[in-house]
Amino acid sequence: MKNLLLASFIMMTCSICAQSATGYFDKAMKKAEAGNTKGAIADYTKAISMNSKFVEAYQNRGVAKFKLNDLKGAQADFSKTIELDSMNADAFTGRANVNYKLQNYQGTIEDCTSSLGLNPKDYIAYNLRGLAYNKIGDKKNSCKDFTKAIELGSQSAIKNKATFCK
Repeated sequence: MKNLLLASFIMMTCSICAQSATGYFDKAMKKAEAGNTKGAIADYTKAISMNSKFVEAYQNRGVAKFKLNDLKGAQADFSKTIELDSMNADAFTGRANVNYKLQNYQGTIEDCTSSLGLNPKDYIAYNLRGLAYNKIGDKKNSCKDFTKAIELGSQSAIKNKATFCK
């Protein structure tokens, strides 16, 4: 009986630990939706500390850090997401956004190209890559990407094409 109680206690403890990372992730999501970005980052960090391979937690924390302009932190989180899941197009687009803000236009182009290889309908990546091409003076590819982004439904690409492709 004593062993049975001990086994039950150990199983419950393990079960609580296994759910904790997900629990913190869920709390972080709610905080992010409510606009509590710093609180969300803290909970994503707790989830990651309990599960170091929690891809979605790294990615969402990267988004939250980007919102707070913690560009190096966001870049690290998006890079970790890509390391854990190299097929995650959104992580490449997220890191491309960081690279663009850091004025690393070649890195932006490379990450957008990787993203588009995984998700060819990502108009955000086309628009962002168009902006990066524009920054390095490649008007032809810039306008081509704005056109593709427009075909896929991007409203900002319409403005960008009107501005940069005269």
